Amino acid sequence: MLDTTDFATARTTPHRGVPVVVVTGEIDSTTVEPVRTHLVDQLDRRPSGLVVDLSGVGFIGSTGLQLLAEAITRAARLAMPLAVVAAHHAVLRPMQITELDRVVTVRPTVDEAVTAVLSR
Repeated sequence: MLDTTDFATARTTPHRGVPVVVVTGEIDSTTVEPVRTHLVDQLDRRPSGLVVDLSGVGFIGSTGLQLLAEAITRAARLAMPLAVVAAHHAVLRPMQITELDRVVTVRPTVDEAVTAVLSR
C-alpha cells in the first residue's frame, strides 16, 4: 500500500518480520494526513512491533512531531514496541527539542531499529 501527496509518501515493508513504515518527503500540516492514515492503519493491525523509518524525511514540522507522539502513545497503550529510524539533523533536532527522543527508541538504521524492537 502506498499513500502519496506532493511532498510525502508512506509505505510499509517487512524487515526480519517487523513492519517498517517508510516515510519520505516533508511532513507538515499540508502533507501529514496520508502519512497519518497509513501509520494508523499499521497500528490498527496490532503487529508485535513497529518501526517508523524517517531516514527519508527532509523536514518534520510540529504536526509531524504530534503524529509521532500520538503513534508512540498508542503503541505504548498496546504494549507494542516501537522504534524510530532517524540519523540526520532535520529529524533528530526537532525530536531532541521536544524530547520525543527520550520516550521512544531512536536508531540510525532500520536494522538497528528492528533489532531494538525484537529485543523487547
